[in-house]
Amino acid sequence: MSTSSSECFYNIVKTRQSDRAYDTRPVEREKILRILEAARIAPSACNAQPWRFIVVDDPELKNRLADAAASKVLGINHFTKQAPVHIVIVMEAANFNSNFGSIVKGKTFPLIDIGIAAEHICLAAKAEGLGSCMLGWFDEPAVKKLLSIPKARRVPLIITIGYPATDEIREKKRKSFDEVVSFNKY
Repeated sequence: MSTSSSECFYNIVKTRQSDRAYDTRPVEREKILRILEAARIAPSACNAQPWRFIVVDDPELKNRLADAAASKVLGINHFTKQAPVHIVIVMEAANFNSNFGSIVKGKTFPLIDIGIAAEHICLAAKAEGLGSCMLGWFDEPAVKKLLSIPKARRVPLIITIGYPATDEIREKKRKSFDEVVSFNKY
């Protein structure tokens, strides 16, 4: 019996997780290119596409980037050196319509758009048999300096990519369906 497209998709969604341990295998360039294509074609408000993706796979540079993501004080993100690839998402200027809509509606559409593209990256990585983890906590000035990102740009996320160290899928601890879903009213 063949698996339907919807079954494949929901399996990817259910088994995608934030992986914080990676094995030593390098990630094939073809897989990274397919993952980036999934991000590139993600939807965005007014088709602004307010992003740039910087792939860091040079081991020395990646380790320096990992140092900027780790916090000794908080004890977080020390796993990042294990990940062979880091994708740094830079928020680029949005087009006029997206910027105008952000002001009028009081929403930062470029950040919403980057969230969508980031999840495309994570789901595509899972589809490729890879693990991923989104990082929002890092030394942004150090990251920008390290990668020659203009001072006027922001770096909202870094995503680690690699082969997970284990095949274990952790149980998802989420609110119940009824706590987060309603129909026709709050």
